Amino acid sequence: MLERCVARGRDEFAAEVWGQRPLLSPAAQLPRDFSDLLSPAMVDEIIAERGVRTPFVRMAREGTLVDRACFTGSAGFGAQIPDQIDPDGVLTQFAAGATIVLQGLHRFWPPISDFVRGMTSDVGHPVQTNAYITPPANRGFDPHYDVHDVFVLQVSGSKRWRVHEPVHHHPLPDQPWTDHRESIAERAKDAPVIDAVLEPGDCLYLPRGWVHSAEAQGETSIHLTVGVAPFTGHDVATAMIEALASEEELRASLPLGLAPVDAASTAEHTREVLDVLARLIAEKQEHLSDLAGDALAAKYLDLTRPAAVRPLATLDAVASLDTDTQLRWREGLHGTVDESNPDTVVLKLPTKSVSFPPLCAPALHVVLEGAPVSAGTLPGLDPDDGLVVLRRLLREAVLVAL
Repeated sequence: MLERCVARGRDEFAAEVWGQRPLLSPAAQLPRDFSDLLSPAMVDEIIAERGVRTPFVRMAREGTLVDRACFTGSAGFGAQIPDQIDPDGVLTQFAAGATIVLQGLHRFWPPISDFVRGMTSDVGHPVQTNAYITPPANRGFDPHYDVHDVFVLQVSGSKRWRVHEPVHHHPLPDQPWTDHRESIAERAKDAPVIDAVLEPGDCLYLPRGWVHSAEAQGETSIHLTVGVAPFTGHDVATAMIEALASEEELRASLPLGLAPVDAASTAEHTREVLDVLARLIAEKQEHLSDLAGDALAAKYLDLTRPAAVRPLATLDAVASLDTDTQLRWREGLHGTVDESNPDTVVLKLPTKSVSFPPLCAPALHVVLEGAPVSAGTLPGLDPDDGLVVLRRLLREAVLVAL
């Protein structure tokens, strides 16, 4: 999926662009446009027919959010939920110049769900997608920066983008652009690094922190922003500090009467703690590295989702399974096989663990590799035992039918 968005090879993009500078990739240099992900007709369907609720939608006009009461309401008998999109209200606000923002499209729009899973696999960081639908000659937001990287995919219409150098490099999630509002306003007066009109099929990559604003041209503009929340060295350091909670000497209370009203009153104690930190990191570097790695893995798994399973179809597949039925590992699901206990083998998943007899270990390793499997081909198991294992893995939402 990354190759759909950047006119560079993966290695070149990783070495020279990722997190460092913007990149404008014209449609002519990319494999295809983005109309398979979203289109004007799809936007109308989402707004008019899908019963979407806040916070999956918001509207903004000239840098200010529109009160949600202006474009949401109850859907009437049988759907009396007050925060659903009201198409009439959306039409009124859109006709008056407000931008429609469809948030978290990867959670409910299948083409984008598939795209985001592919992008997550390619970039190795959590990914999400919003859509911005802007009326002709209007803008939705003032110059600002994002705290995540974005790939701007122009779907239809055109939009002029102005991009300026950062005023705060590599911002963290708790360092929003509003903390630097005045500096951004000044920076926006400078000559932009990029001043370009994106046409359908163009893509603009922006690392977090780069100041930008956008304005639709002579027709309605639709673009997708593919947001990437990159892990940072700060995440590693934070995870390591959390891991040090197991150290007794760091859990001890500081002296009675400390009164930390300024840096001078705590300087001696903070230096002592820093000395302890340096010693512990030097002595237990490998152990702390493992703990920090585990913490990052847990955070990544919490922020990403595997492909959705279809409950009714899955139970039908369980009922009709035979020795020749082919199944495959659920896309985007992460798991490991634990053979540390001689009495059982455990398939460890992000939200649960599934135990099997030890003789199932070779079969589980094959399943985990991701190639299609069937009960008649699982190593170490006869077809009947293979059926038992595969039925269990189907019910546990580990495998899906081809």
